[in-house]
Amino acid sequence: MWLALEIGNSRLHWGLFRDKSLDYTWDTDHLSECQTINDLPAELLHFSISREVGEKISFHTPIFLASVVPHQTKLWQTHPHVRVIALEQIPLLNMYPTLGIDRALALWGAGKTWGFPMLVIDAGTALTFTGADGHQSLVGGAIMPGIGLQFTTLSEKTGQLPQVKTEIMSLPRRFSLNTQEAIQSGIIYTVLAGIKDFIAAWWQLFPESKIVLKGGDAILVVRHLRFLFPEIAENLILEPNLTFWGMWEIVSLILD
Repeated sequence: MWLALEIGNSRLHWGLFRDKSLDYTWDTDHLSECQTINDLPAELLHFSISREVGEKISFHTPIFLASVVPHQTKLWQTHPHVRVIALEQIPLLNMYPTLGIDRALALWGAGKTWGFPMLVIDAGTALTFTGADGHQSLVGGAIMPGIGLQFTTLSEKTGQLPQVKTEIMSLPRRFSLNTQEAIQSGIIYTVLAGIKDFIAAWWQLFPESKIVLKGGDAILVVRHLRFLFPEIAENLILEPNLTFWGMWEIVSLILD
C-alpha cells in the first residue's frame, strides 16, 4: 500500500494504491505555511483518509510526491516517508529541464496505457497540451490560462467586469446581450476553438494518435466539444486520474 500525492496549483490530489489497483482518490487543500510536518499524520493524513476511505493509514505508509508548487514541496519534503518523483526518473525522451512534472507524468501514464504517439490535454488551472511521438520522445506542447483562471483574471484586472460563474452546463449564446453571458461566450468559445485547433494540428502530424483529457474542467470541455464538434469529441478519452497512472508506472520501477 502506498499513497500518491500530486500537488497541483490549486489543491492536493491524493490516490491510495494497493499493488496495481488505485482504490481511492480525493482532494484536500494546500498546507498552510504555519503547519509543521509533525502535524500531518493526525491532522491531515489520518483524518482525510479515514473520512474518505474509512480506514486509518499508518504514519509509515510511503508517500510518493509529484509537485508543481515549490513552497508546498518544501513543506512535504521533511516528512520521513515522502519520496519526491523527479523529472529525470520519467523515461520520456527529449524532455527539457523546466517541463512540469505533472505534464510529463500524465503523458507517460497515457502513453503507457493507450500507446504512443499520444497527446494529453490538461484542463486545469492552466490549460496545457503535451505530446509525444511513437518513439516516446517529447514533441512539445503549449500552455495557456485555464478556464477558471481566465474568468478570475478578467474580473480582478478590470474596473467593472464581474466575477462570473464558470460551471456553465450549457453553452451561452455566442453574441450575448448581457455582460455576464458575454464573458462566458468570449472565454468558452475561444477556449473550445483553440482546443479544436490544437487537436487538428496534432492529428495532421500523428493521424492515428490517441488524445486523453484530464483536469478539473475536462468534463465541461468534453461536454461542450460534443455539442460543437462531435466528430472530434467522439475520439477523445477522458481520464481524471492520468497523473496517478503515470506515478504508478514510475513507482512500480522504484519498488521493484
